[in-house]
Amino acid sequence: MPKFKPHKGLKKRVRITARGKAIRKMSCGGHLMSHKSGSRCRRLRRSVLLVGKTGENVKRALGHK
Repeated sequence: MPKFKPHKGLKKRVRITARGKAIRKMSCGGHLMSHKSGSRCRRLRRSVLLVGKTGENVKRALGHK
């Protein structure tokens, strides 16, 4: 059976917590922030938990159980 290779693009964007949950950064928070409101900028700094089937698929693609 071949070796498992984790998805490199996903590995750069998502991390797995110590308890096995997948976390990603909010989109639209990289640049062009001057016209966005302060509350929106603060909200975009937060991370998002990937739950349900999406989180399971992400963990499988990264090689976690």
